[in-house]
Amino acid sequence: MAKSDELRIDQQKLVQAWQETLPRVMNSPDRSEVKADEADERSLRVTIHAAGHQMYEFDFKVTYVDSREVKVELVDVEKDNVSIDERNDIVQQLTQDYIRHLHECAQALHQLTHA
Repeated sequence: MAKSDELRIDQQKLVQAWQETLPRVMNSPDRSEVKADEADERSLRVTIHAAGHQMYEFDFKVTYVDSREVKVELVDVEKDNVSIDERNDIVQQLTQDYIRHLHECAQALHQLTHA
């Protein structure tokens, strides 16, 4: 028997909702891409291109634990298309900021995901 609080939405609809909602909760000059995670129907892959001269690109995996809660994992950080050490202060600060935005986006979509 399925848990009553499981995520019950088509992954493509979820991707579309995230594509529409995430830019509204993020800092406006930053760009984001949202794709379905091919290996896990409860997960999305989010790439955030940081605005400015740093040319940072953050890859996150966002997994729905249930219909309301998401687990956000930083997968990779690149600068000028090269993976970098994500432990420096600027990258840490941006990472925390983006994780907060990803949680805000999930919250904004509660009505859709918690049907």
